[in-house]
Amino acid sequence: MKAVVLHEHGPMDRLVFEENFPDPVCGPGDVIVGVKATSLNYHDLFTRNGMPGIKLDLPIICGLDVAGEIVEAGTKVKSWAVGDAVLIDPRNRVEGGLVGETVNGGLAEYCRVPAHQLVKIPEGVPFDQAASLPVAIGTAHRMMVTRGQVEADDKVLILGASGGVGTGALLLAKIFGAEVVACGSTEAKLKALTKLGADHVINYKETDFVREVWNLYTKPHRREYEGGVTVVVNFTGGDTWVQSMRCLRRGGRLLTCGATDSYNPPTDLRYVWSFEFDIRGSNSWEQEDLTALLNYISEGRMIVPIAGTFPLPQATEALRLIEDRKAIGKVIVTP
Repeated sequence: MKAVVLHEHGPMDRLVFEENFPDPVCGPGDVIVGVKATSLNYHDLFTRNGMPGIKLDLPIICGLDVAGEIVEAGTKVKSWAVGDAVLIDPRNRVEGGLVGETVNGGLAEYCRVPAHQLVKIPEGVPFDQAASLPVAIGTAHRMMVTRGQVEADDKVLILGASGGVGTGALLLAKIFGAEVVACGSTEAKLKALTKLGADHVINYKETDFVREVWNLYTKPHRREYEGGVTVVVNFTGGDTWVQSMRCLRRGGRLLTCGATDSYNPPTDLRYVWSFEFDIRGSNSWEQEDLTALLNYISEGRMIVPIAGTFPLPQATEALRLIEDRKAIGKVIVTP
């Protein structure tokens, strides 16, 4: 089969397009999925570069988020049939492992996974939309909905709103009717965030986002349930952690699903207890998050923005958009 293969860690040229990589072999409890679309994530760069503490058996095929049709089912597979449209949940919750990292992923014509990792794609949902979901928007759904319980009367501040998780957080907040303040670093990103539905945008490189939030909603007071926002989404940590707390109304929720800047930022517990904050952590996604997202798309409630679609031989060009942080929306590779 055709595939983009990582033979050794390093820069982009370590990813090699091959036309005769061995086809996957279907075990009794497995399915072979004919790949229709794979969406890229920053995690694919971690795999390419080699992450400290994680040893991979190379060569490996990257690509965590995969959608396609079943072309072969193992003898013990009873709930799925050839021709079914499926999304692959990248996490193997039974045997362990991660598609596109510890087992071969979606930058290929075919992908083998155990049948329990499949999620049914509803009729009418395009493969590129389905493939856009798991890692970034699945994580956003668990944080915003399952854990964060964002509702229509919320005012939500999203830091890092132009990335994959941030874009998902914005889309979901608007689905549920919340008012959104989105932070970005360039005017182009702010225009894109506005187009996606942000009610207010802030260039955090040029202005103090705390002061901007106070200008919008007045400064929060620890003895009153007024001012500021009711929810802050912060998965960066670092210097923005305490700044986020200064934006929150009394009783507000601070949601986090990562620490892209720093995992051990200085904090100020006075804000936590005096404003009675609720800090809620969220870790990746579950299959019910993916099912909910597929239903939003099927019902016409959500469309995931696609930044670009590339054929398999151009997968490195696609991944370069992720590395250069030029993509607003998902980057898709098709065989």
